[in-house]
Parts: sequence; structure tokens; C-alpha cells
Amino acid sequence: MKISDILGTGKVTVSCELFPPKHGSGLAGAKSMVRQTAALRPSFISITYGAGGGTSGNTVSLADELQNGCGVTALAHLTCVSSGRDAIRGFLAELASRKIENVLALRGDIPEGSPFPANADYHHANELMKDIRDYGGFCIGGACYPEGHPEAESLQKDMESLKIKAEAGCEFLTTQMFFDNNILYNFMYRLLHNGIEMPVIAGIMPVTDGRQIARICKLSGTALPARFRAIVDKFSGNPAAMNQAGVAYATEQIIDLIANDVNHIHIYTMNKPDIAGRIMKNLSEIFC
Repeated sequence: MKISDILGTGKVTVSCELFPPKHGSGLAGAKSMVRQTAALRPSFISITYGAGGGTSGNTVSLADELQNGCGVTALAHLTCVSSGRDAIRGFLAELASRKIENVLALRGDIPEGSPFPANADYHHANELMKDIRDYGGFCIGGACYPEGHPEAESLQKDMESLKIKAEAGCEFLTTQMFFDNNILYNFMYRLLHNGIEMPVIAGIMPVTDGRQIARICKLSGTALPARFRAIVDKFSGNPAAMNQAGVAYATEQIIDLIANDVNHIHIYTMNKPDIAGRIMKNLSEIFC
């Protein structure tokens, strides 16, 4: 089923993200993790694509296991920063052969300390989206940053980039993680003000380990509200307490989002089906 159709039902949706093992390792264990997460019956599950396409084969294998083995719609990530057009077409052909029809099209991170390849086929995600659209048969999603893309000159320039994505064939957006819902509400207002009308899926990261915080902030530039900082400061030295507090905070975020008509939620599970399961159990009546 295409994700655009899932999002168009008018119902609350909850999806999860999983990432494949590094090339050549742990695929059997990863398939078990996929089955555990699929047993929660989320609306769909996304499978990430390693930097430079290093796990592309595993992405296809796990998406295949998910959709054709477990009966849950798969969303395959695809990054283009280190890929040529022939490789991209080959990946799309692999997905199509398994009847996987949803792709999250991303530029991908430029390796730290490396210049952008001068002869690269792709420089931006919208270029990848155009090629996927021209290939045909796929529902195309994109990423967005409620606080602005770290490389954008301004919030308005970031909005202009999202407009270009929409014109290139993007049908829905999934946000980078955020910990203050007001940031998302402001972002949604800016989208409407700029005439960008497509479903937005709110990305929620349950932080169950205080050591994650520094890395999260470095990679995404995500702001941490005082209330969240206080939780981390109080409980990060007690792993069990931090785990419980992280699940509770994510649960409260989701309740507030749905109460304010943000009906599409994406949980960044960090390959922990038990965390996603606890959140979904907390919200079992809300997700009905």
C-alpha cells in the first residue's frame, strides 16, 4: 500500500524506523527485530539506508521481510550523495521486483572532512526525487527539519527548498526529531504560510539513555527544552529511571501532538522494539 493512501485515511497513524546491520553482519538478528516490530502492527515501518549505500542490500532484504513476510507496509530509505544514476535505478528495480512502492528520498550526510564530489550525479534530494518520479510506480517521501536544515541560510530558504521537493514529486514529509512540540507547531504554520500542503509525519525520539543527548544535538542541532534537560540531568545516572522517563516524555509529546490534530507519528526506535511497544501500549486507545 502506498503511504500517501495510508496518510489519507483521516485516521491517526503511528510508524517506526529501523536501521539495517552493517554490510555482511547480523542480518538474521535484524530480521528477527523486524518481525518483533511488525508484530506491534504499526501503520508502516521505514528501513534506513547506510551512508554511501553500504547497507543497501540489507535495506532491500529487511524491507522485503517486512512487507512480504510480515504484511506491514515498508518505506525504504534511499540516499544519493555517493550514488550514481545507474546505482539508483538498480536499487529502484530491486524494490519494484519485491513490490515495495514507498521510498524516502534523501541526499544523505556528506562524510566528515570530505569535499562534495565535484562530478556527483546528485547534489540535492529533489534531484533524486525527480529521477524516482520519472522511474514511476513509487510514493516518494522527504525529510524536513522543524528548526531549519542545519545547512540552510535561513528558515525562509529552507521553506523554498521544501517547495522544490514538492514540485519534484515529494508526497509527504517526515520530520527530524524534536523535543519541544511548539517548534513543530510553528513549523506547520510556516508550511501553510508558504503554500506547502502535504502530510507531515512528526518524528519522535524516545531518549532512554542520557549518553545519546550529546550525539543527537551534534548531528541535528535539535534544541532541548529546559523540562527535558531537567529529566536528563536528574535520571541519566540511573539507566532504569532514564529509560522509564524517556518513554514517558515521548508518550506525553505524542498525546499533545494528537490532541492538536497532528495525526501522523513516527517513532525513531533505535532498533528497540520493546521501547516502541511500551509507547504504543501507553497510547493503545488513542491509536485506535
